[in-house]
Amino acid sequence: MTSQTTVEKAPREPEDTSVPAPVKGLRGHPWLTLFSVAIGVMMVALDGTIVAIANPAIQQDLGASLADVQWITNGYMLALAVSLITAGKLGDRFGHRQTFLIGIAGFAAASAAIGLSQGVALVIFFRVLQGLFGALLMPAALGLLRATFPAEKLNMAIGIWGMVIGASTAGGPILGGVLVEHVNWQSVFFINVPVGVLALVFGLVILKDHRAANAPRSFDIGGIVLLSSAMFCLIWALIKGSEWGWGDIRTIGFLVGAVVLFAAFAFTQTKVREPLIPLAMFRSVPLSAGVVLMVLMAFAFMGGLFFVTFYLQNVHGMSPVDSGLHLLPLTGMMIVGSPLAGAAITRFGPRVPLVGGMVSVAIAMFGMSQLSIGTGTLTMSLWFALLGFGLAPVMVGATEVIVGNAPMELSGVAGGLQQAAMQVGGSLGTAVLGAVMAAQVDAKLGDNWKEAGLPPVDPAQLDQASAAIKVGMPPVAPGTPPEIAAKITGVAHDTFVSGMSAAFMVAGIVAVVAALVATLTKRGTNAEAGMGAGHI
Repeated sequence: MTSQTTVEKAPREPEDTSVPAPVKGLRGHPWLTLFSVAIGVMMVALDGTIVAIANPAIQQDLGASLADVQWITNGYMLALAVSLITAGKLGDRFGHRQTFLIGIAGFAAASAAIGLSQGVALVIFFRVLQGLFGALLMPAALGLLRATFPAEKLNMAIGIWGMVIGASTAGGPILGGVLVEHVNWQSVFFINVPVGVLALVFGLVILKDHRAANAPRSFDIGGIVLLSSAMFCLIWALIKGSEWGWGDIRTIGFLVGAVVLFAAFAFTQTKVREPLIPLAMFRSVPLSAGVVLMVLMAFAFMGGLFFVTFYLQNVHGMSPVDSGLHLLPLTGMMIVGSPLAGAAITRFGPRVPLVGGMVSVAIAMFGMSQLSIGTGTLTMSLWFALLGFGLAPVMVGATEVIVGNAPMELSGVAGGLQQAAMQVGGSLGTAVLGAVMAAQVDAKLGDNWKEAGLPPVDPAQLDQASAAIKVGMPPVAPGTPPEIAAKITGVAHDTFVSGMSAAFMVAGIVAVVAALVATLTKRGTNAEAGMGAGHI
């Protein structure tokens, strides 16, 4: 039995399918395959951040709360995170081409449904579906590249694939700003429809199906349920904690439930024949460090980016396009830094670039914690550029650290784990930093209100004001005298910036921890072997 069965046979099948056969024509052409899957991957990665710019418009148009807006992001990220590894196994079992095409079609359809939604509950629901279909795309894309490219060229292809993800992630705010300002927030989702159709057409014409000979014959349904339930309990507790109180029995109950469910998940993974995540792979210290690094990086980056858009639009009064342009240094440095990081990682190994990258992220986060109402564009650009430069090595080097240190037969699982770690980290970052922001606003608002000499308000009115201030909006009622409105606006912006600063300080500390974790990484001994093997 060969190590890989090709469903659609090439004119001549070699004895060793770990080396792809020469391809004639469009079907299965390596570089055309890379182009085809890059369109779909770009769409999914773009949606991870493009919605950040649209959040203020969605919040105002649909009357959403801070928790609602967080769930627009968290629902998408959680669905991706929970489903990625399962989706990778589905691709191994039924073919990566079919899985990829189903993911493209479903993602585009869910995007259209979000644009047509009239309430925040429907937006969140279809964002979850969008995440589920997006999860089908990511591991399938990597699987198709592994099956198509010869080992000596696969590293280059994976590097370009990583750059597409990094550039798309960074470019989301700019494209989102243009669409929100000149069309509407719905267009942020409608744009996925023509892109999805294009990716589907290219996929049908170019992609060639490859399946592993040792494909899974069963699925760990119990593991999927336990992991999904554990993640839900954790994120729900973090989001609702500021509202319920961190000592409230409900908050504690969900946190304890998350711990119990995670423990049950870990136990069951040692008992089932085909576990969702084979725990033996975590015996590799560099692999485990790579996964933790991805979680911490995404925690700081995605969690911090959530508040930057509200700061630029609601505090500085920028338009969506202007706020996207102010993030151009972040985007530009990620795009410029990605090939530089790739060259440095190839020459020196991943450890030094990854440590240096996370140190840069930490410095940028601490710098952004000093942003104020009057901070100018030059200062903001400096911190945004440093953040983008620091993120590039982590985005590019994660595949080599995680996949390269996994056993060859688990390389597909490792690829899904890499993407899942990023999504989990982003979701946790948005939730935890949102909780930090909410707690700081609640703690400071009453005193700031009194110090400004504003008329006293009862606790219920103060809670209503707090909800608006948590997204940077001054709670100014119609007909309020101008001098009072100015004071309320000042209090709102000062209190919001205070909460944002606390959130960035936490993100900076997390980035420091990530830099320490990065010292445990190293180049994977199985990188080329694993990538060139027939296992997808």
